[in-house]
Amino acid sequence: MSERAAADAPAGVIVGRVVGAHGLRGELRVRMLGETNDNLDAGVSVKLAREEGDPKAVEARVRAIGSGRRGEARLTLDGVDSREAAEALRGRLVLAPAGHLEPLAEGEYYQYELVGCRVEDGCGRNLGVVSGIWETGAPDVLVVKDESAGREHLIPAAGAFLREVDLEARRIVVDAPPGLLDAGTDAGHEKEASHED
Repeated sequence: MSERAAADAPAGVIVGRVVGAHGLRGELRVRMLGETNDNLDAGVSVKLAREEGDPKAVEARVRAIGSGRRGEARLTLDGVDSREAAEALRGRLVLAPAGHLEPLAEGEYYQYELVGCRVEDGCGRNLGVVSGIWETGAPDVLVVKDESAGREHLIPAAGAFLREVDLEARRIVVDAPPGLLDAGTDAGHEKEASHED
């Protein structure tokens, strides 16, 4: 991670969501956002939040972490000692300290690194700013909000579309096939269809 990206990193980054309890002693089943649970270790403090930016997120120290079902980890936290306590946390987001995140391979990025980057096409035309990322199961999709035009562009976050990602400059250059950028949606507005009788 670059020094600038590290400096801009949020206090906690979502690494998973509690999907239920395992056993009777308070172990949590956590659906991990990544392919592994490498971003969680015993001794690390995590936050459990109802939603992003939750000011009432609960902080707890990880006592143990283990493998669970495919895509899941089993997490044991200080203060969560019963099945009932674990079930009460169902649906909570699990946030790990940004400084604890594993480095990614070349060309891979954490979502928080991309949100807020300005996006341009290959000719330097400003397309907007990444306001969010949709996880689709295939390549994720960048939601690029163009305030000046009042619309959003949905751009696949696949290598074929991302020509350059410069985290230092907070800039992404995309190669979009004809028609992709013309298919943007009105940001926050539903278009009304007129029908003639």
